[in-house]
Amino acid sequence: MGLCCGMIGLPNVGKTTVFNALTGGGALAANYPFATVDPNTGIALVPDPRLLTLTEIFKSKKTTYSTLEVRDIAGLVEGASKGEGLGNQFLAHIREVDALLHIVRCFHGTDVVHVNGSVDPLRDIGVIETELMLSDLDTLDRRKQKTEKKVRAGDKKAAFEVEFLTRLMGLLDKGEWLGNLIYTPEERLILSDCQLLAAKPVLFVANVSEDMNADEQTVKKIRDFAQKRGARVVTICGQLEAELASLPESERPEFLNEMGLTESGLVRLTREAYTLLNLITFFTAGETESRAWPIPRDTKAPQAAGKIHSDMERGFIRAEVYDYDDLLACGSEAKVKEKGLFRLEGKEYVIKEADIVYFRFNV
Repeated sequence: MGLCCGMIGLPNVGKTTVFNALTGGGALAANYPFATVDPNTGIALVPDPRLLTLTEIFKSKKTTYSTLEVRDIAGLVEGASKGEGLGNQFLAHIREVDALLHIVRCFHGTDVVHVNGSVDPLRDIGVIETELMLSDLDTLDRRKQKTEKKVRAGDKKAAFEVEFLTRLMGLLDKGEWLGNLIYTPEERLILSDCQLLAAKPVLFVANVSEDMNADEQTVKKIRDFAQKRGARVVTICGQLEAELASLPESERPEFLNEMGLTESGLVRLTREAYTLLNLITFFTAGETESRAWPIPRDTKAPQAAGKIHSDMERGFIRAEVYDYDDLLACGSEAKVKEKGLFRLEGKEYVIKEADIVYFRFNV
């Protein structure tokens, strides 16, 4: 499936710190722009407390979390779309990802200089988005010129495309983000073919200081902005998450407790990233292993089986399914069966969030 999120933001907003906390990687965090050119790619484990419960119930020897590929894309600067800084390279990296995690600096003070001299999240978001939109306008203009030639040659479908491309250019000119508008299936095809930066889903990540209340007003500006657009916001303290990630697993709950937090910001961040990518999680559980599997929403049982192994999809017979909450309420798989909550499903069954599945197949 290989879905991946790209982290974007101005230089020195804490992207690499958040990236390191997420992926446990030791990427270079430097206090100057262009410290990173090639995107650092990391794999983030997606924390899921339900998986630990399954491991306990089944006494599984192994617990396997699902993962998310995250790329830390170097800080963009004003003028990137015209090749300013190392602009074009960065923009190409952004084209390759499925969704954007836009890290916005809300923390004040510290020895980390802000490239624009002061902390102003809406200005910062504007700088980045303007660069992405300018790059898209360029892409659309080139495509439109090619498509117009087809129209002149009498291609009916091309006329529809030119009309759509012109409309997109008009929206971008007005500063509209394309990622949260409604499109017809035909338009979606053209859109995905264009690989536009401003058409990607975005999650805003407000990076605050350890005293989170101090930055509340700044975060509120981002929330209001995101709400108008129908986007979501996660608040995290990159510095705190980095400290947390460096602790052994067993010491983390106590650390969170001391900070007055119930879960780490990264748990919220990965959960929101899943929503952004339109993914759900199903589980396989047993003595050998309890495992979380991410799949696109609305996936049918045979395709979900194929995520585990292609043979399973090819030789799919049926899926034996029950719900995680039912298992929790009953306490064991045997009790789930006793209460008649264990179901046999066929090829048309659509897997739901938190289904526990055992696939029967024959090759």
